[in-house]
Amino acid sequence: MSKTVGVIGAGASGLIAGAFAAANGCQVDIIDGNEKAGKKLFLTGKGRCNITNSSDLDEFLRQVPHNGRFLYGAFGRFFNNDIIKIINAYGVPTKLERGGRYFPESDKSSDVIKALTSFCARKGARFVLGSLVTGIDRLDNGFIVHIRGQQSRRYDRIILATGGMSYSSTGSTGDGFRFAREFGHTVTELVPSLIPLVTVESWPCELMGLSLKNVTLKAYKEQSANAKKRKPVYEELGELLFTHFGVSGPLVLSASSFIADKPEGSELEIDLKPALSHEVLDARVLRDFDKYKHKQVRNAMTLLLPQRLIETVLMLAGVEPETMVDCLTREQRLSIVGTMKCLKLTVKRTRPMDEAIITRGGISIKEVNPSTMESKLVHGLFFAGEMLDVDACTGGYNLQIAWSTGAVAGEAAANETQKEIDY
Repeated sequence: MSKTVGVIGAGASGLIAGAFAAANGCQVDIIDGNEKAGKKLFLTGKGRCNITNSSDLDEFLRQVPHNGRFLYGAFGRFFNNDIIKIINAYGVPTKLERGGRYFPESDKSSDVIKALTSFCARKGARFVLGSLVTGIDRLDNGFIVHIRGQQSRRYDRIILATGGMSYSSTGSTGDGFRFAREFGHTVTELVPSLIPLVTVESWPCELMGLSLKNVTLKAYKEQSANAKKRKPVYEELGELLFTHFGVSGPLVLSASSFIADKPEGSELEIDLKPALSHEVLDARVLRDFDKYKHKQVRNAMTLLLPQRLIETVLMLAGVEPETMVDCLTREQRLSIVGTMKCLKLTVKRTRPMDEAIITRGGISIKEVNPSTMESKLVHGLFFAGEMLDVDACTGGYNLQIAWSTGAVAGEAAANETQKEIDY
């Protein structure tokens, strides 16, 4: 008689886990409180769904700043090319964009969800939607899942794939962590990650809506009296956005994952001209200032910076915008150059959890077998996706964690010899 598997959660990891368990001979129910599968997946990538990233294994692990080595085996079993094969096989062509990011050609996350639900259905997994799990009891030979307003269901194996705490409107309310705690598991501190940052400084508010491309952002976990010796925990070239509370955008979201444990007091540095050294930039400024030497300095910098940013840079450099260029001192010019190479900000806090793309923290990886995603404390209990205390930067890396851990958990829950699956 085939084993029964209850997958709690019909998100990215739950869908793959259910399909793989069914493909390995189990009777599978994928249970979710929402009326449709993939509700949070629908929102990913601003509705476009950044499926995965084309990076190799080493680069993937570098993009997982928190407990990345735990995923080594899971990535080895099911990786980026595997999820792309599934999406393509079920009628959704994909495209590769800047930074190695994969999207559906249609730019519609709904197409990815349709492909995955079709995959589940073809492998024999059954959806039990609109069904909120209120509790899970352990039996000697299995589990009982209690569902609000419905008859309880018995399963031989349980896969918890309920997601983190962000986007609570999609059903990620933390119930899975409650179930895990009731089974004796340790849940590490849950904090927002891949999230905009509130700054101590108010000047970003005056630039609200201004987006900067091709700038470099450095993040430092804490302040240091000896700035020359400290090393950034994050440094990358890309895009950021000024907001009414501080900063956001791809660079900031990724940087937040490196300071998520203690964001308060962390420092950010923005290099507005990363392609130019101090010396080269100074020479460029000298040329512009010589050309516009009879103008006010704010009018002599229009070829260097966006108009809205000029007065902010001058204010931070300690130079009055109305100063005539031919009256500038060498020290003032170098201060302007230095400010363009290093706009400093101090993090006050992150935005609220509900604005986070993912949750940092979760089931302690010390209590989970990395080869199977099975609990080391409770036989037959498995975890997948954002429930685990593992998280990554933006760019499709977090969804790949969901796909990989889901595939491994689904196979292992079947408790059969792993076999290659015909997608």
